[in-house]
Amino acid sequence: MAKIKTPEKVLPITGLIYVEEFSVDEALKKFADDVGGILLKSGKIPFTHTTYYNKEMGGTLLRQWVAFEKLIDPDFLAHLKIKSNRVENEYLHKNGGRQINVDPGLISMSNVILASTKNYSHRIYLGKGIYGEVTLIYKGHQFNPLEWTYPDYREKIALDFFTEAREMLKERLAPLEI
Repeated sequence: MAKIKTPEKVLPITGLIYVEEFSVDEALKKFADDVGGILLKSGKIPFTHTTYYNKEMGGTLLRQWVAFEKLIDPDFLAHLKIKSNRVENEYLHKNGGRQINVDPGLISMSNVILASTKNYSHRIYLGKGIYGEVTLIYKGHQFNPLEWTYPDYREKIALDFFTEAREMLKERLAPLEI
């Protein structure tokens, strides 16, 4: 009979898309009780891979990734997605559109998983109306995209960020394995 094991802790992350003039730090503080402060931030890059958000958000859009300090259990991801939806709704334009898109996820030693409210063939239901998507796998000493990985998650800046965050996770997991 197979033995059920407690999963390793993971590092919570979030992908951010926001209008250029928006201050992301205020929004990120809303997650501090759940995931601690900011451990690592990527650089900011123009978000130009799709026009999906342009009508709603307007303006010049920026993309950035953030990793948080507190290690979490993987099943906490659904809670973070629900919270991210509430945070987005706190920062609406006067026209009702979002100023920030917050896409929480997690980094484990083997992959990057994103949370979504939308089902699709490659997503697994996590509960509470939330799905999980493995978007990058760690193989051959690097993160590798899958056929459905978003174009911006394939960019060097993203892969470098996730690799650095994974190294931080590895260092933080080492004392827990004793």
